[in-house]
Amino acid sequence: MPVTDTRRTEDGPRHIAIIMDGNGRWAKARGRPRAFGHQQGVEAVRAVVRSGSDLGVRCLTLFGFSTENWSRPAEEVEALFGLLRRFVDADLESLARDGVRIRIFGRRDGLSDDLVEIIERAETRTATNSEFFLNIAFNYGGRDEIVRAVRKIAADVADGKLPPDAIDERVFASQLDSADLPDPDLVIRTSGEQRLSNFLLWQAAYAEFVFLDVLWPDFAREHLEAAIGEFRRRRRRFGGVDDR
Repeated sequence: MPVTDTRRTEDGPRHIAIIMDGNGRWAKARGRPRAFGHQQGVEAVRAVVRSGSDLGVRCLTLFGFSTENWSRPAEEVEALFGLLRRFVDADLESLARDGVRIRIFGRRDGLSDDLVEIIERAETRTATNSEFFLNIAFNYGGRDEIVRAVRKIAADVADGKLPPDAIDERVFASQLDSADLPDPDLVIRTSGEQRLSNFLLWQAAYAEFVFLDVLWPDFAREHLEAAIGEFRRRRRRFGGVDDR
């Protein structure tokens, strides 16, 4: 279902993407294991979903687990998987009642059968909702997403379903995990790091970036409001000239 509703605030941002960074450092500063930081990070997720909707955001994409995160210790990877399981079990019905549509970006292969079932259950349960769009990038990498899109387009060309000269940006975008969603207007990264880390490489071409020193478990409504305020102070030219 394409997102075309413009009833929300016209000065945006309509779509915010967040790199949720700093869980491990937050836990280390408290003498706790990294998994404890990830657990607290789930509370920040709940808070930002509530706040985003209140502040006029229509779409929210959160970077939960990257294709590169497999190199982390096995117990931390399993803890991250467990958090997705518990988040869906605890929050799915309330999100569904509130009109939230959930989509999980990223690869399904390599994930356990029960995790794939949980992902499919969340997407199916909320498939007809359209009040708010919550996307979780899980087992996701921007380069991998682009490669997967190219393979699908190449297969269509090989099968005679798509002439090569019909391939344009619209066709390419339709094969991405974010198909039918607007590109992010604003990308936020917490913890003070200032890099994209293979997140939404195609979609973030003209996004505004805000980097915050706060660690993700401490991220609250006031931080989201500050980032939106910074976004609204900027002039978005999309390669053109601002004569104002």
